[in-house]
Amino acid sequence: MQFIRNVRLSSGGEIICFALFNIKSHPSATLVEASTYSLQTVAKLFCNIITWTSHLAAMKSAHVFADSPEKIEVKILDQPIPTPGPNDVVIKVVVSGTNPKDWKLPIYWRGPQGINTGDDIAGYVHMVGKDVTGFRVGDRVAAFHEMTKPWGSFAEYALAWEKATFHIPLHTTFEEAATIPLAAMTAALALFHGLGLPEPWVGDVSQARRDAQAGGVVIYGAASAVGAFAIKLLKRASIHPIIAVAGRGIPFVETIIDRSKGDTVIDYRGGEKAVVDSLKAAIPSGQKLLYAFDAVSENGSYQNIVQALDPRGNLALILPGLTGEGIPPTVNWGMTSVSTVHGSPFDLGDFGYAWFRLFTLGLKEGWLSGHPYEVLPGGLGSVQKGLENLRDGKASAVKYVYRIAETEGL
Repeated sequence: MQFIRNVRLSSGGEIICFALFNIKSHPSATLVEASTYSLQTVAKLFCNIITWTSHLAAMKSAHVFADSPEKIEVKILDQPIPTPGPNDVVIKVVVSGTNPKDWKLPIYWRGPQGINTGDDIAGYVHMVGKDVTGFRVGDRVAAFHEMTKPWGSFAEYALAWEKATFHIPLHTTFEEAATIPLAAMTAALALFHGLGLPEPWVGDVSQARRDAQAGGVVIYGAASAVGAFAIKLLKRASIHPIIAVAGRGIPFVETIIDRSKGDTVIDYRGGEKAVVDSLKAAIPSGQKLLYAFDAVSENGSYQNIVQALDPRGNLALILPGLTGEGIPPTVNWGMTSVSTVHGSPFDLGDFGYAWFRLFTLGLKEGWLSGHPYEVLPGGLGSVQKGLENLRDGKASAVKYVYRIAETEGL
């Protein structure tokens, strides 16, 4: 037997194995499906050995313990390599991204302690479930891991839904790809589901498009990964002017907006009054500001926005648990929950499936790119430093990523 062409596993361990046989007693044997060939038993036994060995193999995985913002501890533990369910993909992680929620989850949102909170995966497909049709072993991919579930991205191997996995072109590095999944999907959900703005393929028949092009769209926190992806997606949808709000990251924001189409940047560091006055001044004369996405949603950000937003405008926020204090009752506002692409608290799985595949197209065609990133050396050993830097507000216009192979002991 020369090699196994592909292995597909169900959650219960049932195997369909496609093998290339070179056995002297069967010189005519070629690529066959084991389930229909007379060598079925041999192939299944061989595949079961591979599966059993893989499942028993240990991998390194970083787990977050945090009782308070001052007490963040990351422990690197030995864990078994995950086994995919029917519609899952196991990915050998080359680079993991990180997000502010990775340290906030166990503290502010009462998430479980001691879990691998990483969700941004970039690497190679290692194994696929029996019903997976879009990926093969060896494919270069990025994926959004299901939040709070086992087998996150801070590990040698991670688990993702097929729906939340997407191909990455050869010219896209794993470092760049690891900045995309959670943040870009959050931006897409906020704009095209939360605010109800028309997606790129919707033509000028959309009243929402006409309203947004007349009065503009505010992106508060434009230098953050989520805010920057929102700007890129608005540009793809041909919606301008974009009224961006940022601070230290303004030089970066200037590189992604289009001033020739009326886009502008407001510096929030001037204080509340200056921000509100600047927001009002940025609205095209005689028009109404009907759309705003607050990618910060703290420290008075959305209270500033609503002072310029039309009383019947639309506002998308990003942090869970907000009460909407200070938002006029006539404003249509809501939270952006990226977990909806995994079916919670409601199911937007089809939305996620469609947009993750559009991310592949965007990377290929150039209208989408990753966020600026900084590689923290040391692999999983630097996860704690990254989380502490995020807690301390040191990241501006940058995402922290980790090359797993740099982990000590690997």
